[in-house]
Amino acid sequence: MKILITAFEPFGGDTINPTQRLIEDIEKQSFEGAEIHTLMLPVVFDECSEKLIHSLESIQPDAVICCGLASGRTTITPEQIAINLKEVPKESTVSDNKGVRPYNKYINSEGPDGLFTRLPVREMIETMREQGIPASISYSAGTFICNNTMYALLDYIRIHQLPIMAGFVHFPASEEMAASKPSLPSLSHETMLKGLITMIHTLIK
Repeated sequence: MKILITAFEPFGGDTINPTQRLIEDIEKQSFEGAEIHTLMLPVVFDECSEKLIHSLESIQPDAVICCGLASGRTTITPEQIAINLKEVPKESTVSDNKGVRPYNKYINSEGPDGLFTRLPVREMIETMREQGIPASISYSAGTFICNNTMYALLDYIRIHQLPIMAGFVHFPASEEMAASKPSLPSLSHETMLKGLITMIHTLIK
């Protein structure tokens, strides 16, 4: 079984992205019955999905777990749905790493309004909770890069009718990130890595 795990580079003024460290450490793990591939994605609208789809065509994985950061969340949150929208609210100061700020734009003008995950997210959550890992389902991946990536991935699978389990998982800030922001909810790297390993084992089973 081929499993592709993706992460993102730092963005928004941060010097680290906890998902980057996660895939660096997941590369050191061995999983019986699975071949793990990893990919770092840019925090740039559309480029994120273009790089992912190129890797998808090259590797031809059986499953894809895209990992992203959701500062402020307190649990590991597999996403239920991606929506066909890329937007930075006008009142927001956020932009992607190339300064792009789309507003009210479709990801695919001919695509459906929303696409559901193809990962067994509820089983993943239940298994993580059994191991004492904070986990819960999310019903909104936002409208930023993470949603852009998830929607484009699921839309590509839909168009080409591929038998791939795929979806997106948001992780909280790491303790390292929270060191300079004491009020920022965080999880330890070890806990988040254990969560990712658990989700991979769930896919293999």
